[in-house]
Amino acid sequence: MDYANLSADTASRLKLLIDRIDAAKIPASKLDVSLNIATWNIRDFGKTPRTDDAILFIAQILYQFDLIAITELRDDVQELKRVLQRLGPHWKFVMSDWQADAGGNWERTAYLYDKRMVAFTGLAAEAQPNRNKIGAEYISQQSWWRSPYIASFQAGSFDFIMVAMHARWGDEAGRIKELQSFGDWISSRWDDSADKVFDQDIIVVGDFNIPKIGDKFYQALTVNSKLKMPKALESIHDTAVSPGHKRYDQILHRAKGAFSYSGKGGIIDFSSNGLMEALFKGTGIAKNKLTWQLSDHFPLWVQIKTDNDVARLDSIIQQG
Repeated sequence: MDYANLSADTASRLKLLIDRIDAAKIPASKLDVSLNIATWNIRDFGKTPRTDDAILFIAQILYQFDLIAITELRDDVQELKRVLQRLGPHWKFVMSDWQADAGGNWERTAYLYDKRMVAFTGLAAEAQPNRNKIGAEYISQQSWWRSPYIASFQAGSFDFIMVAMHARWGDEAGRIKELQSFGDWISSRWDDSADKVFDQDIIVVGDFNIPKIGDKFYQALTVNSKLKMPKALESIHDTAVSPGHKRYDQILHRAKGAFSYSGKGGIIDFSSNGLMEALFKGTGIAKNKLTWQLSDHFPLWVQIKTDNDVARLDSIIQQG
C-alpha cells in the first residue's frame, strides 16, 4: 500500500479501519498454499468522484485479499485507477465492458488481483443467456440485465474459473427467472458440456440480490447449477449496510477435482458502531451520503487452499 502524503488526521482515521479489518480475522495467505478471494459491490464506483480518504479506505480494504471481484463498477474507471495507485505496482485487473442502459446501470465487472499470488490464465468473456432458433434468428427468451463476467486464474496447483454477476433488482418474478436462467446456463456448460469448458472448477460470486440463504431466490440460483456454499460462510447472514439482515452477496462453487477451503471466511463490517461516521469525521460529508464514499455492501471473503497436489493424487488412487 502507498501511504504517501497522508495527514496525521487521515492516518488516525485509517487506523480505525485497520482495527476493524483486524477484527475480521482474515488469515494471511501463503504463496502456492492459500488464496484469499472476495466479492465486493462498491456502490456506483466511478459514477461521481470520491474523496481521497474514500479512495484510501477502499484500497486498504481491497489490499487484504489476493483476488477480488468488484461489481457495480461504472463505465468511467478513473476512480479504479486512483485505487490502483494506492495498491501499488503488483496489482493488476481484467474487466468487462459496460451495458449502456438503465437496466445495465452503465456497469462493468472487474477482477483485481495481486500478480505475486495469482495469475490470470487467458479466458475473459461476458456470458450470454442460452438462445433458441426462432425463424431465421437465434434469440434468448431471458434477459440478464448485466452480463456475468468470466475469467480464469491459477494459484499454486489450483486453476479455476471465476464468474461474477450483479443480478437484477425489482419484481420477484423477474429476479427469480433471471437467477434460474443463470443457474441453467451454468448447468448447460458444466454438466452438459463438461469436456469443453476451459476449467471444471468454477467459483461464482457477486451481488445476487438474494435476501436470505435458502429462500426461493437462493434455490433458483443453486438447485440446477449445483453450486455449493463454503461452510465458513454459512453463518454469515448480512452483507449490507442497510438495517436488517440481507445476504445479497454470495461466494459459491462447484468442482470436479480436489478443491477445498481453509475453513476461514466472513465479511469486513465497516459500518457498525458508527465506524463510517468516524472514518469521515470532519470531512463535512452528510451521514446519508457515506455509502457513496465506501459502499452499501460489505466485502464477502473466503480462503481457498491452493496446494492440492496430495489431494489430487489421493483422488487418482481412489479412482482405481
